[in-house]
Amino acid sequence: MHDVNADSQRVTQPRTGALWGRLAAPAGVLAAVVGAFAYVGAVDPNEPGHYPACPLLQYTGIYCPGCGGLRSAHAVVHGDFAAALQDNALAVAGYALFAVIWTVWVVRTVRGRPLRIDLGPVQLWTGGALLLVFTVVRNLPFGGWLHP
Repeated sequence: MHDVNADSQRVTQPRTGALWGRLAAPAGVLAAVVGAFAYVGAVDPNEPGHYPACPLLQYTGIYCPGCGGLRSAHAVVHGDFAAALQDNALAVAGYALFAVIWTVWVVRTVRGRPLRIDLGPVQLWTGGALLLVFTVVRNLPFGGWLHP
């Protein structure tokens, strides 16, 4: 983004320090996500005892929308996208959505614009319905292909 000096009508470059300051939040979020994925990639969730069991699955036998998410992240880290989709397809879609939103955030930050995500009732209800349908289908007999 270039600023125009009102007195001389000269175009000035934005300060580099200000840019790095604006990029601190997206960089911090990315560092946290990369750290979490690195940990899950190093500590295999397929081996028992490393992570707590899902309480809903443990006590009711029902798969929640997040069941298989750690195994899915582990598979993504190791480049096994077929296994990631098998473990939790919705989580893989969430990883991709995060990547897109984070990229838009960085581009808008570099351009000096804020990231605005205005979710209205339609989007929120659609997201909730998607989670509900995914959860119900993965727990029905014909939804066995969605089991982690």
